[in-house]
Amino acid sequence: MTGVTLNKAIKRYGDVQVIHGIDLEINDGEFCVFVGPSGCGKSTLLRMVAGLEETTEGTMHIGSRDVTRMDPSERGVAMVFQTYALYPHMTVKDNMGFGLKMNGHPKAEIDQKVAEATRILKLEQYLDRKPSALSGGQRQRVSIGRAIVRGPEVFLFDEPLSNLDAELRVEMRVEIARLHKEIGATMIYVTHDQVAAMTLADKIVVLRAGNIEQVGAPMDLYRDPDNKFVAGVFGSPAMIFVGGMGKSGAVDAPGLGKQFDGLVTAAHEGKALSVGARPEHITIDPAGDTHTVELTESLGGVSFAYLTGATGERVVVEERGDERSAEGASVGINIDASRIYIFDAETEQRIRT
Repeated sequence: MTGVTLNKAIKRYGDVQVIHGIDLEINDGEFCVFVGPSGCGKSTLLRMVAGLEETTEGTMHIGSRDVTRMDPSERGVAMVFQTYALYPHMTVKDNMGFGLKMNGHPKAEIDQKVAEATRILKLEQYLDRKPSALSGGQRQRVSIGRAIVRGPEVFLFDEPLSNLDAELRVEMRVEIARLHKEIGATMIYVTHDQVAAMTLADKIVVLRAGNIEQVGAPMDLYRDPDNKFVAGVFGSPAMIFVGGMGKSGAVDAPGLGKQFDGLVTAAHEGKALSVGARPEHITIDPAGDTHTVELTESLGGVSFAYLTGATGERVVVEERGDERSAEGASVGINIDASRIYIFDAETEQRIRT
């Protein structure tokens, strides 16, 4: 198996540039996830790796080979799409082996590779069924099996779970994670789902408007975001943000009813700031009266209290245990200053001291 390297990769459609000079290295055997909102360029970038979209400028290597101008069939990649793209008149076995059959591989070799893919994906009992007799999750496993049979150097997944219901998405995430551990191949996975990104990835690439915002391990991005955009991508509910102001080396955050010392320098005096905190790092003080509980969202073992303060800015607090905040109650909040994130309100870049 091999890694993937992009060097100043650019994609244009006429005069419109959608990918802006991407530099990225995906290591051999790594599970890399491209994540970002719709229109950020993640699927376009994946299709450039596959050769389904031409790279306008820059270079792309798979292992030691420069594949920038190679046809998709020559790149040693296999792609799993959002739609299953199975042949409805063929059985599961025939669907998985069809690509090899068309390329003239011997029947014994095809049978051996289909059998191995069937074992990995636990599809033995479905081999003689046609796609119409399968569930959505089973069809996607067949689609993945078809990719495995090809023996690619790199697997590419383009939002493969989007058409599945919530329970099947969880099941298929586990299947894909197990597949990666078993075969150890380099995998690139595109999704807008931050849960899939956090649970599957060795490396996450956060994209916005055709640019890379940050690259790193899942928990590194969660704990140490470079900017407000990345901070808001991960977490459910997401990080909350309220307005702040630099004041005598401290941050005044009226929306939290707090002032935090030591998080900025004198250079930020009078500067507009954005103050971020995650719901799990905020606790409610029932004896306080700075915020009003507007809504409590109970999810069983955890609930989320939605509060508003004097500025009208929303604060979300995670609560656990049997006691939950009552709607309409006046409460205070407590936040450890070490859990606060400060961003420049204009550039949205993280301020570290």
